[in-house]
This record gives sequence, structure tokens and C-alpha cells, in this order.
Amino acid sequence: MRLALPFIILFLAAGAHHSVAGTPAHTPVVGLPCEGCDAALAGMPAQPASSVQLAPPGEPGEPLRLTGIVRDAAQRPRAGVIVYAYQTDHTGIYPAAVDAPTDAARQHGRLRAWAATDAGGAYTFHTIRPGSYPDSDMPQHIHLHVIEPGCATYYIDDVMFSDDPHLTPRFARELDIGRGGHGIVTPTRRDGVWEAQRDIVLGRNIDGYRDCTPQRDGPTP
Repeated sequence: MRLALPFIILFLAAGAHHSVAGTPAHTPVVGLPCEGCDAALAGMPAQPASSVQLAPPGEPGEPLRLTGIVRDAAQRPRAGVIVYAYQTDHTGIYPAAVDAPTDAARQHGRLRAWAATDAGGAYTFHTIRPGSYPDSDMPQHIHLHVIEPGCATYYIDDVMFSDDPHLTPRFARELDIGRGGHGIVTPTRRDGVWEAQRDIVLGRNIDGYRDCTPQRDGPTP
């Protein structure tokens, strides 16, 4: 899958302001190369909720609640931005999605979902902690992709976990490069559920990104 290492093939191509205008069908991909980016739009609900199940109830593994606030470059929370996520199961594989709408989506597996930010720019995924790839020292990670409808779609740095023994300083340097803000999170555990927050800054360190933040009306002369 997509990872920002030179020796790994890129796979994923993975008071509030006004909502973003436009439709996902007319949303250009930026931040190339981005193999498989079309999978981020394949099967997306017409109106994603702000709090969604990335892994279904009862999925084996350690429960995780992943939250975040999406902000623009001026640090204003943005409503209506869609965050797409996909991940491995607890064994480190992308479990088969027999009903995937496209071949690209099928490669992302069945643990995939979309959340649209609420009025405060917040999103939540209810999931499990992903497993590391089998027979690999690759850190645990969750792929994220931002969809600003009618503006741009792009992958951002994966969510990685500071308590993961596989997250060595070398991996941290090479994988956490600040796309959409930094992806390394510090999880805490409460009542048997891991909690982590991955905030997102729209367009940060994304080549070809054009800010589409709607402008507020100025004062009337």
C-alpha cells in the first residue's frame, strides 16, 4: 500500500467556516504521484456522517476511536470536508472486499470509510488498531485521504502510533513528512478503547494544491 519510502511502491495513488462547494465527481487529484487515488471516491456515500464505523462492531482487534479537527491554512475549522480512511485488520492484511465497486477500491480492502467534518471541523472513525504487515517491520498505520468537494483530493500522511515499537526514528523521519499536518499520534486508552487524534491542515505540503476556502463577505461600504 502507499507509503512514503523510496524502496516501497506507492500504493494509494490515501466557529466553523463555510462548507466546500461542488461535487466529488468534479474534484481534481493533486499531490501527485497518487496511484489508486480514484479508490477514494469509489463507493462514497452521498452524505457521509461525521462519526462513522471504519471497522464494523465485533471486528477482531483492539478498539480505537480516531478523531480529528480539519482546519484551513488560516487555522479555521472547515465543515463539509470528507476524510477517507482505510487500513489493515488486526493481522496486518487488507481483508477482501467482495462487493467493492472498482478494482482500485477492492485493493483497499473492506475496512474503508468516509467521514464528513461537522460544523466544528471534527470527524471520528470507530475502528481497531491496525496490525503491521506480516513478516515486516513496517509500523502500524491507517491511510487517510482528503476530499474537498469541487476543489481537490489528495492523500496525507498516514496515522502512525508513537507507542508502536516498529515506529523507529528512521521510519518517523521518512514516513511523517507533514502532508496535511503530521500523522504520528499518541494514543491513550480509556475503558478498553484506544483514543487518538489526527488533526489535518488542508493543503499543507501538497504539491499543486490551490486553496478553495470560500471567502467571507466583506463589510458593506
